[in-house]
Amino acid sequence: VDTLWSKKIGKGAEELYLKLTPAVIDNILYVSDRYGRLTATDLNDGTELWEIHDENVDYTTGPGGADALVLIGTGDARVIARNAKTGELRWVARVSSEVLAAPAAGNGVVVIRTGDGNVFGLDSETGSEIWNYDRRVPSLTLRGTSSPVINGSLVLTTFGNGRIVALDLFTGKVNWDSPIAIASGRSDLERMVDVDTEPVIVGTTCYVSSFHGGIAAMSTIDGQIEWTRDISSYSSISVSTEHVYLADEDGAIWALDRRTGTSVWKQEGLKHRFANGAIYFEGYVIAGDFEGYTHWFDANDG
Repeated sequence: VDTLWSKKIGKGAEELYLKLTPAVIDNILYVSDRYGRLTATDLNDGTELWEIHDENVDYTTGPGGADALVLIGTGDARVIARNAKTGELRWVARVSSEVLAAPAAGNGVVVIRTGDGNVFGLDSETGSEIWNYDRRVPSLTLRGTSSPVINGSLVLTTFGNGRIVALDLFTGKVNWDSPIAIASGRSDLERMVDVDTEPVIVGTTCYVSSFHGGIAAMSTIDGQIEWTRDISSYSSISVSTEHVYLADEDGAIWALDRRTGTSVWKQEGLKHRFANGAIYFEGYVIAGDFEGYTHWFDANDG
């Protein structure tokens, strides 16, 4: 593993638990920080293309985008759209509450998931509202939400009550609504079944995990469950041609058969090191931990 280039961009999120994940759009790396700074960098050599600093604005998401836009959510319930090539401001839209997940865009629609359970569809050109889907949020949830995922004319979005919903991208109409986990227990803490990870779509199958609820594979056509496993997770998952990879709530890394959900291997070396997910890349599974170490595992046997 060789370092191609390295540079410092912005500041961290302190202990606010913000998912300020970088994004790559058309070979440009976009990075945001908590204090209103957004930087575009050439992915190949680290050359800075442009930088914007929004004074007195708290960014609460990493960048997202498409349709020639780069999009950021803020803590005061706004979405800021900029030209992806130049950083020029395109529009600012007001939504219902803070935005904790990177916005998504495609086919002329920007999709926003807010912390109070709303999903907004905005016009990519103007930022005006096209539709709004509202879902009640449980009284106790993990801090954070998953980013919406656009798949053709569908938007897949998850909620703190353990459900995943497929909405029509252009109208917001519900195509299907399926449970990944069922809340149970006597206390609000025991009943937490947040789905805070982005769904991963391969063909017509969607893979998604939940806290206290497990991981599931389901059809993107009708939401029918193909298989489930009782593995609690709140971090990102990834999928190769054969396997699904994830980190559970204790930090252990799992590989599951993509078609059946059966266990292929489990690596417990990162237990209690707060692994931030399991990313598949060219025969490796890569995970970062709370001390800043990046760990590379053999994807075949762990």
